[in-house]
Amino acid sequence: MTGIGGVEMGAQAARSRALAVLRVRSRALAVALLPAAAAVILLVGGSTGHLAGGGWDVLRWVVSVLALCVLLAAGGVALVVARSRPAVTPTVTVAEESAPDLYRMVRDLADRLDVPAPSAIALTPDCDSWLEDRTHPAHGPPPAEKHHDDLAGPGGPAHRRSATAPVLVIGSPFLWWMRVGELRAVLAPVVAGTGPSAHPDIAAARRFIRGLDAAVAVASAGRRDPLSRVACAGLGWASRLLLRSCRGHAAEMERGVAAAAAERAQAVDYGLRIVAQEQVGLAYAGWDRLLTRVALPAWRMGRWPSRLDVGVVAALTELSRRDRLAEGFASRLGERPACDLLEEPGVMDEAVSLLAARLFHGGPAETGADWSPVGWEEYPEEVVDRTWRTDAARLHRVLDTLGVRRAAEGAAPGTDGPTLARVLDHLATPDAASTAPLTAGTDAHAAGTETENGPDTPPAAPDAPTDAPQPAYEDPDAPTDAPQPAYEDPDASRLPFGDSDASRPSYGDPGASRPPVDDFDAPQPPYGDSGTPHPPYGDHATPVLTVPAEDDEDDLADTTARGAALAAGLTAQLAREEAEARPAGARAPSSAPGPAAGPDDALWDDRALPLLPLQPPRTGREILTAHITAMVCCAAMDTAGAAPALDWLDGPSLLFDGARTADLAPSVLSLVETGDPGPLRAWMTELGIRPEKPVRLV
Repeated sequence: MTGIGGVEMGAQAARSRALAVLRVRSRALAVALLPAAAAVILLVGGSTGHLAGGGWDVLRWVVSVLALCVLLAAGGVALVVARSRPAVTPTVTVAEESAPDLYRMVRDLADRLDVPAPSAIALTPDCDSWLEDRTHPAHGPPPAEKHHDDLAGPGGPAHRRSATAPVLVIGSPFLWWMRVGELRAVLAPVVAGTGPSAHPDIAAARRFIRGLDAAVAVASAGRRDPLSRVACAGLGWASRLLLRSCRGHAAEMERGVAAAAAERAQAVDYGLRIVAQEQVGLAYAGWDRLLTRVALPAWRMGRWPSRLDVGVVAALTELSRRDRLAEGFASRLGERPACDLLEEPGVMDEAVSLLAARLFHGGPAETGADWSPVGWEEYPEEVVDRTWRTDAARLHRVLDTLGVRRAAEGAAPGTDGPTLARVLDHLATPDAASTAPLTAGTDAHAAGTETENGPDTPPAAPDAPTDAPQPAYEDPDAPTDAPQPAYEDPDASRLPFGDSDASRPSYGDPGASRPPVDDFDAPQPPYGDSGTPHPPYGDHATPVLTVPAEDDEDDLADTTARGAALAAGLTAQLAREEAEARPAGARAPSSAPGPAAGPDDALWDDRALPLLPLQPPRTGREILTAHITAMVCCAAMDTAGAAPALDWLDGPSLLFDGARTADLAPSVLSLVETGDPGPLRAWMTELGIRPEKPVRLV
């Protein structure tokens, strides 16, 4: 559908809406000049003798002072709007020398569409593509020819900046999953948007909208000075008022630009674009699954997968093998992938993977001892095995804090190590009806000990005689020559044990010393060794656990009382470890600019990382289930010969004889929710897992 002279109707609508946005700016300027105009009239009338008298003199002074104040305020708002730094998407810039074929394809596409070619290309860890204007002076180092904003003054022409085309931002999963033809078809309507974007009125309207948005961000920043708070309040009010006035026109303008771009792009690979859109949805599903199931566990361990885009190809290939709906997608892999348009796809993949870790998890910008890359071939040992053993160690530490006995009654000497049987015996409730949840204001430790021993007895293991010896952390007057477990010594020096995050320095502290994360050959302190120091995780003499929040209470309502107490302890322990790993106010160091590919740190503010957290905080039941599952997997690896593995769609998995295990989750849920260990014991017996054997922890 075209209009007069072959101009797209969408472009005409966009220009008309852009003029409406600029009219809002002109009206705001007129309102700001109105008191000044009235003051000029009064002053001229007084000098000519037409407006003489005491009343006119007072009015002249009042209006003149008001006009001066309004002009100062309007000038301040205009200065902030013109000079504020607009928001920019975090990306990795692709230099032309590192991707000449990609630039050549985009320019050829722009020539076929008869639109200006994008000024640069950048990659983002997202399944989307768009154009982004980065011509503002605050966006990084200035180009060779410096340009200024073109806000027109009231009495002269505007100083137009040169027609710099916007930057083309491409989702990195598209480059690795799509073929070259599919990528060209998907990018056609995006590149076609440079045509309407080059129109002066549309460009000026967009700059005005972005300036108002940046001014609102400036006004929302925290200020301690009362005068600054007043000024920011006025700036925010004026900017929000103008944004509300422009909102409808700006939205319609963008719709018009999109319609014009889509109409122009119909002449280029239209049939292939329909097929390519299916790959867009598939890539989004695989990317989301890879981040939440595979990358997130590694980020929590201080490791970031350095080939996320390669991983999404493996995940989608695995999906095509499992799901009949995805049949035929893997056959495309024989064609040339779009990542071949890059000279060094591995370098770009690593840079985008690090940026994804920063955006979605809040990791630092530089690698270090506590934040290092991990390859997919190392993932099972470096991430899966270490995560399970870390969670298992945390589970046993919380059981120690709750006063749960480490060895079953009548057990042989030397079997007091960390065993799965200890967890099963603690959570297995003799009475299935005992499922009272913790209530607000109730101490979690008191609830756990009362459930085991009654309200008037000290903490002790279930079914233990009252004269049985208590662990050392329960007896503050115990003699010093008694054997003390290392992890229970409150005076021991802080050394890593059971959790790789326990002694990890903050992300902003590169000088803190700690053993390497991937040093698995280093000697590990034995569980319960009295000669090995261990950090004092809280006060073991009087353990106090955090009471679960109201939402967690509802989540734990269907669990047993012992399970609720254990979940509260694990939640509190995780919160303490996260607070130690990243103290309040810590900020990741910015990476120095260099020739290597990396995130454009100069273009965006990283003080609020993570910008896009992947998942909400886990509930108490989810944390408890994850820790019990980890303990079961550790027992399977140490007593039955199982092996950790990576499943591209589900993340960490357990292998028996090269085959993935199944039916573990329902058995663990049965133990957590009802305290019935029967299904889990039957599952372990079938696979030859021995819960009474000690397991190796981190």
